[in-house]
Amino acid sequence: MATSERDIQAQIMMALSKAGCMIWRNNTGVLPDRRGIPVRFGLCVGSSDLIGIAPDGVFIALEVKNAIGQPTTAQMRFIDAVRAHGGRAGIARSAQDAVNIALQK
Repeated sequence: MATSERDIQAQIMMALSKAGCMIWRNNTGVLPDRRGIPVRFGLCVGSSDLIGIAPDGVFIALEVKNAIGQPTTAQMRFIDAVRAHGGRAGIARSAQDAVNIALQK
């Protein structure tokens, strides 16, 4: 049985915090309001699970996946856009993956 993405995410947030990063969970989705009208939340479609700032001030975006999880096309577009604008982004399947992405030079 693969480790859950939720467990991996908790490990990543702890490791990044210890490494000096500021990191936040970016919940995304759609839910109806009291009138039944759909309301989107989160940064945008495809935005990464975790966003933050590295110790050197660079924007971080991490899509958390377990060993078998695959990113969607929208998630890869978001990662590519962050990288194209000088941020650090990628798929993190472990706390070490996340630290490697966040602290790369």
